[in-house]
Amino acid sequence: MADHHIGLIVPSSNLTMETELPRMFKARESIAADDRFVFHSSRMRMKHVTPDELRNMNAQTERAALELADARPDVVATACLVAIMAQGPGHHCVAEADITSALRAEGSRAPVVSSAGALLSGAEALGARRVAIITPYMKELTAKVVDYIENAGIEVVDALSLEVPDNLAVARLDPADLRDHWRRLNLSGADALVLSACVQMPSLASIQPVEDEAGLPVLSAATSTAFRILTELGLPPVVPGAGSLLGGQVSRPAGSGAATTAGRSAGGTGPVHLGTGR
Repeated sequence: MADHHIGLIVPSSNLTMETELPRMFKARESIAADDRFVFHSSRMRMKHVTPDELRNMNAQTERAALELADARPDVVATACLVAIMAQGPGHHCVAEADITSALRAEGSRAPVVSSAGALLSGAEALGARRVAIITPYMKELTAKVVDYIENAGIEVVDALSLEVPDNLAVARLDPADLRDHWRRLNLSGADALVLSACVQMPSLASIQPVEDEAGLPVLSAATSTAFRILTELGLPPVVPGAGSLLGGQVSRPAGSGAATTAGRSAGGTGPVHLGTGR
């Protein structure tokens, strides 16, 4: 029996990553009891999901990484997708390299995963070249997420923004509501549905039910991060009831592709769509 130590770098107001990841790995223990998982977190101050607060939070990354290095984790995951994607295309590579450098300076050899990079590789591992997404972000930030994903070579056929700026309020969203929200998306031509492009918006309880109803693979930032953590640990990426990505049919992540960026724009208030089927 082995204990696998997982280091998490999370926003100070994040509640969901430390809930959904342990639930997934606990479910995995029910089918693979020889592997157990222990979580260690380091927090970075952030209360509202705005460009300024995201930049200020990113400036705390090295300090958080150094704290985790002292615990000698087996893998480190940085878990704020929009904080990375808002910095421009490809920034997950920079963020992962910076964290890796901080860990290595303290003697830690842990591989580094970002939720932003994990979502891209998760979609590609499923063979999804066209996706629809749901985010809790304000429309300006959702547009940045769409641009980021498309710059990696994955077309976003439709996007729904719920426009919730307070990060604690995002954590309190009912994941059951996603079973209705996804029906507002145009899924024509989509290869997969990203039910939550945010590690703070709860979605785990709805991943499998929505996949069963929609008839196409459903993933989230959290399930993608779990997939990458397991593959970095050299373990089969299998979690029961968490969608096709963790269903045992995909053995490893694919590298993210490159393509041109296609910008989006939207107006109005309340939940909005960014882009429609095209």
